[in-house]
Amino acid sequence: MSEDESTLPESLRAALVSAGFADDAASARLITEQLEASGPRARVLALRAASRRRLLDGASWIRAMRDGSAVVRREALTLFAHEGPGEPDALAAAAEALDDADALVVDAAAFALGEHAATGAVDALVRVAQVHPDARCREAAVAALGALGDEGGRAAVIAALDDKPPVRRRAVVALANFEGPDVDAALARAREDRDWQVRSAADQLGDDGP
Repeated sequence: MSEDESTLPESLRAALVSAGFADDAASARLITEQLEASGPRARVLALRAASRRRLLDGASWIRAMRDGSAVVRREALTLFAHEGPGEPDALAAAAEALDDADALVVDAAAFALGEHAATGAVDALVRVAQVHPDARCREAAVAALGALGDEGGRAAVIAALDDKPPVRRRAVVALANFEGPDVDAALARAREDRDWQVRSAADQLGDDGP
């Protein structure tokens, strides 16, 4: 438990949770005020409430995705994946988070970009898929490239079949959104993979895929 978590008054915690389900002006003001709170935990709870209440504009989303706390940035990107606007500036902020020092922020950013079909982030996602030192980030980038199905990501997804098992498994699933002889050859290779889950995923895609 972080220091902020342990010192956040229970009354404020409860008030922010309740405010997310209310519809009055006073609770909206509380949420807005706590978005600027000094403690990350309060900002996280305020973000959840503000997202539920649709109180965040594009600028607010961007500020949250650039917050000084990695915990807040992760929360903002996780919420943004489903609730945030597909505005160019907001998507650019999410793409910017692919360079974050915190691996879980990068993971959340990749997921959000895939959910928003942010084809403008393909090159950045390819870079993460190819060279990021954390396998979780490479896996998330491969998943996003698969969700996008953009030709610019094809080679990186196929190359991910030489990565660690979780990334290889994700690459097989991602290939469902691509077609061509190179994809067929990649899936044939995956059916001989030393990891049984990779083989199973490739077999399943061969049965049900295009």
